[in-house]
Amino acid sequence: MAAAGAEAAAAAAEEEAEEEAAGGKRRLPLPDPESGGDSEDEGDSDSSGDGEDEEKENEAEIQRLEEQLSINAFDYNCHLDLIKLLRQEGELVKLRRARQKMSELFPLTEEIWLDWLKDEIKMASEISEREKVYELFERAVKDYICPEIWLEYAQYSIGGIGQEGGIEKVRSIFERALTAVGLHVTKGTALWEAYREFENAILETAQPAPGSVPSPEQQQMLCSQLERIHTLFRRQLGIPLLDMEASYAEYEEWSEEPIPETIIKNYKKALQQLEKCKPYEEALLGAETPKLAEYQAYIDFEMKAGDPARIQLIYERALAENCLVPDLWARYNQYLDRQLRVKELVLSAHDRAVRNCPWTVGLWIRYLLAMERHGVDHCIISEIFEKALNAGFIQATDYVEIWQAYLDYLRRRVDFTQDSSKELEELRSAFARAVEYLKQEVEERFSESGDPSCTIMQNWARVEARLCNNMQKARELWDNIMTKGNAKYANMWLEYYNLERAHGDTQHCRKALHRAVQCTSDYPEHVCEVLLTLERIEGTLEDWDAAVQKTENRLARVNEQRAKVAEKEAALAKQEEEKAEQRKQARAEKKASKKAKKNRIGDKRKADDDDEGEWGREEEAEQPRKRHKGDGDGLLLEEDMELETGLFGRSGAEKPDRPANQKQKASTSRKDIPKVLHDSSKDNVTVFVSNLSYNMAEPEVKLKELFESCGEVEQIRPVFSNKGTFRGYCYVEFKDEKSALQALGLDRKVVEGRPMFVSPCVDKNKNPDFKVFRYSTTLEKHKLFISGLPFSCTKEELEDVCKAHGNVKDIRLVTNRAGKPKGLAYVEYENEAQASQAVLKMDGLTIKEHVIKVAISNPPLRKLPDKPEAGRASQFAVPRQVYGARGKGRTQLSMMPRALQRQSNPVAKAENGMVQNSPATSSEPAEEPKKMSNADFAKMLLNK
Repeated sequence: MAAAGAEAAAAAAEEEAEEEAAGGKRRLPLPDPESGGDSEDEGDSDSSGDGEDEEKENEAEIQRLEEQLSINAFDYNCHLDLIKLLRQEGELVKLRRARQKMSELFPLTEEIWLDWLKDEIKMASEISEREKVYELFERAVKDYICPEIWLEYAQYSIGGIGQEGGIEKVRSIFERALTAVGLHVTKGTALWEAYREFENAILETAQPAPGSVPSPEQQQMLCSQLERIHTLFRRQLGIPLLDMEASYAEYEEWSEEPIPETIIKNYKKALQQLEKCKPYEEALLGAETPKLAEYQAYIDFEMKAGDPARIQLIYERALAENCLVPDLWARYNQYLDRQLRVKELVLSAHDRAVRNCPWTVGLWIRYLLAMERHGVDHCIISEIFEKALNAGFIQATDYVEIWQAYLDYLRRRVDFTQDSSKELEELRSAFARAVEYLKQEVEERFSESGDPSCTIMQNWARVEARLCNNMQKARELWDNIMTKGNAKYANMWLEYYNLERAHGDTQHCRKALHRAVQCTSDYPEHVCEVLLTLERIEGTLEDWDAAVQKTENRLARVNEQRAKVAEKEAALAKQEEEKAEQRKQARAEKKASKKAKKNRIGDKRKADDDDEGEWGREEEAEQPRKRHKGDGDGLLLEEDMELETGLFGRSGAEKPDRPANQKQKASTSRKDIPKVLHDSSKDNVTVFVSNLSYNMAEPEVKLKELFESCGEVEQIRPVFSNKGTFRGYCYVEFKDEKSALQALGLDRKVVEGRPMFVSPCVDKNKNPDFKVFRYSTTLEKHKLFISGLPFSCTKEELEDVCKAHGNVKDIRLVTNRAGKPKGLAYVEYENEAQASQAVLKMDGLTIKEHVIKVAISNPPLRKLPDKPEAGRASQFAVPRQVYGARGKGRTQLSMMPRALQRQSNPVAKAENGMVQNSPATSSEPAEEPKKMSNADFAKMLLNK
């Protein structure tokens, strides 16, 4: 396929050079514009002027697209736009070149191929040009299995029937088409009918003239031609295709002899099979793109039936509509690798898979394995590997995986019975190149090598030690591994020790363990235990004494460091407790002063407003238990109250009501409304609405207008404070459950400048773990995460930037609870290819003097609260508090660090410094923390 592409490119370049040398341009025969009858000269000049302007604009756009493709050749949409413009302008040479470049990078869709083929067919008049069209058809049928392209190919070949061997060539193309798509339930019939029509046309030409007697040769030719048509009918009737009954009736009418019983039996069997396939075909017909679930059900059905040809066809049909789904390609290739094992078929499918989804490293790895399995030449495998490195993977670890797969292939080529060979040197140079590539190319792009544990270097060291008997090189590699930040991990030292133990000597094992004791920081006890075990088995008395002294000194330092850390944490905890107590006292003093000030202001109001004394006394007597963010920190001053009453539109002649009076009136009006208790039995038809503005006037009316679009609203229950002010949340009850589910779609809708939160109504006491989070928390390869955006950036402005790199499905600007932007956004593209290209083009882009960062969306895991571990105790643990009926109050928040709160044996420090048992525990004395021996640490590590 690559050779055909190179030949076509060379031919196009040669043709272009010839035409440019001739000083002219070859154009497609475009249809003439519709004539409007007689036209005046002015109209002609105006239209020609407009045409010139449009042509200049198109030329400028063509130049811009070509420049963009020179920067990023993998911009799929840019290729499409360029081809469309060139076809509109009729530039055949440039159009050929553009299509050729795109076909080298991507498999072309059925529509693109048909347009290309039809354009070339219009221009092909000579035999040499017809041969180029045949070559183009051969390339087209390899990208996807499309019945329309095969039918066009067969019909075009009929035009060359007059050439030598023309009839046999047409029959060969028809037979290949039937093999490829003749089993297509809905579109296969057209190919069978076209083939029969061709053979019937030949039969008509072979008929003798009326009144003449056919010669024996003519009679034999007629018989053989009739037998061909009989065979075609019988083959078709044995395949489950739509409109089989019409084909059977046509055969009955055409045949002069009765249809044999075997053919009727096969026909009925095919009809039964068609009935089984019809539900799946109807599901595909009624489903919306991408139809993945419907295709998967159809594939499972055919897999159970077990016909390889039908399984292959349904996979191809699914891939034609879902060519950018890597998992579908992976399942298809796995089936071909394990079941069919036909070299040409397998390698073609793998090649198409990586051309459609080049960002998926798993497809490239399977391709390399398939080529090795089928004995492909080494230079071709190396070429495919180089293409994989340039595919633009979206994670650093992907490059580690593809390098490891290629190194495994190179290792399997080496004959290690020889001391030196060309293959061994190639393997060593590939290992060195892989290490350098991860360090330079990958780390520069992703800010990480993707291989923190140096697995590639570890494998290299194993190859040198076990297969090449070169422990010196293996030690050099491990020394390099340890200098990359791995010396503090016990498992890395033990891996090196095991390699030395198997292929080295005791002296180097001892040296490695001594270094491990000195450097390990995660599990030093285990490394010390391994060193003592080595000396116990193989060491002398001096070695034993040195090992004991070294391990004791090391463990003493470790225990000392751990004690210092514990003391530091305890001191911090004590400081936090003291600060909490100070804040508690400050809040109490502030509250007392505000209460005294409020009483004084209340007395003044009582003197000024004698007519409202009764309400004033009620307000003074009733102190609210809880103040919300919208209530304010205190009473307004005189001028502030005048300003607020002015905002409500009071006239100057009237005496304005004071805010206290307004609140009192609101409270009075709310008291008239009977309180409705929440009925948990109606949770399925109720939604909980929160984050509303506290200043919302008439929440029932406002929200009813908003939610009536979802269905009939039964009741709206806003929640008010004791003063009668709206608390910003409410319950909306619908007539039916469907309306409640539809109302969830209004979540995050902006209402009065704030995003309204709409969630299911769930009793948290019965479902304490219930949490609504509407967005994915896993890797989404088709979605981008953008940070660093200016706060003034709108959704439309961001869409204008993003749509240049693909079709944008959705954009979500992240805001806080008040609806203010946070400078973050999520952009969802149609597929992974467009998203990966957008990352390459947009990362580091400047928008309104802000440099943005763009990455594939991969949110961190949501942390769950840690549960206390049974069996662990600490002298720094805090007691579990006993709270009242209202639970933990604000001033009862513990300031102890989480690391100290997780202990399971709660003891507390009293004010006099003595340790006391927690009231929540039994009267038994606290259990002393159990000291762990070296063996216990070793078991703990091995059990991880």
